[in-house]
Amino acid sequence: MVPDFILRRGIRYLLKTKCIKKFENTEDEVNAELKFVEDLRRRPVAEQTSAANEQHYEVPTEFYHLCLGSNLKYSCCYYERGNETLDEAELCMFSQYARRAQLWNRLNILELGCGWGSLSLWMAATFPNSKITAVSNSKTQKEFIDAQAKERGIKNLTVITADMVSFEAPEAGEYDRIVSIEMFEHMKNYDILFERCTKWLKPGGLMFIHIFVHRSRPYHFEAVDEDDWMSTHFFTGGTMPSDRLLCFFAKELHFKTQWRLNGNHYYRTCNDWLKKLDSNYAKAEPILEATYGKENKTKWYVYWRLFFLSCAEMFNYDNGNGRGNEWYVSHYLFQKPDPNPKSKYPAPPIDPYLPGPGRVRPPGVQ
Repeated sequence: MVPDFILRRGIRYLLKTKCIKKFENTEDEVNAELKFVEDLRRRPVAEQTSAANEQHYEVPTEFYHLCLGSNLKYSCCYYERGNETLDEAELCMFSQYARRAQLWNRLNILELGCGWGSLSLWMAATFPNSKITAVSNSKTQKEFIDAQAKERGIKNLTVITADMVSFEAPEAGEYDRIVSIEMFEHMKNYDILFERCTKWLKPGGLMFIHIFVHRSRPYHFEAVDEDDWMSTHFFTGGTMPSDRLLCFFAKELHFKTQWRLNGNHYYRTCNDWLKKLDSNYAKAEPILEATYGKENKTKWYVYWRLFFLSCAEMFNYDNGNGRGNEWYVSHYLFQKPDPNPKSKYPAPPIDPYLPGPGRVRPPGVQ
């Protein structure tokens, strides 16, 4: 097997080539972005959803227990101090979400694209008087989340299996918050999505979105040649948004604020996933064999390692202004206008839990 330091060097070379080929003409950035916006408006809500689902979810949940953190958060974690474990970094990011999305008790919260329920389960446990509705396109994910909720004694979480292309929220106009973590990258027509989300929110309600982005150039993940390995095997039909792409589609939702997280947080996340997978190789091997066949188990183990390595190096790429500034994570907060200015949400009584020295973990958080 090729040593990781050589693989990383090769990945960095390909990233440099990609940047020179696609992003070198800074004078044309605005026009390219506007053309991309118009292109998205002509597309369906999502494309090639079956292929994308198979790429990530044909592997059973047991595999992800061998590489992700204990909450099964399949998205960027937050390394506040820099020396957190993977499990601590998961919780740190949940706390960031809670503060930035202004989550607290007695809210009606809708999560779009909940994965294995890492955030929904955390919100339900941390804010037991809030009502959480989580949407996943996978029946196996719903079964897993329901089992976890039952095991933890969580009663305020409902999981819906639905395709976002046709999903309609069961309580339109009644949600205080909509949160979405790394789902919009799997979507295309943000015009339609934002229109629906506007309809689902209460007046004055907030929508919080976490996505990974390129600093200036949006692009599609399309397998047009052999260099598009990621598009072929792991992100078919996906989108790399630019930093400000979502703001072109807000329309009736008011853009309130944005936070940028240096790509180094995702670099650390992917490296931790890789390290955990390698440490669990003996357990992962039979799962990969059952999924891909005996003749392909080693190939797919290498593919998963390359996926984590490629993502790590992409988010750590140096564009001349410090590492982690070419590709990174952005958080956005939008608000539905409230025609009644006297209708105000109360301030949260306390800051949400943030792991750290001297801080106490709330009941129900694993």
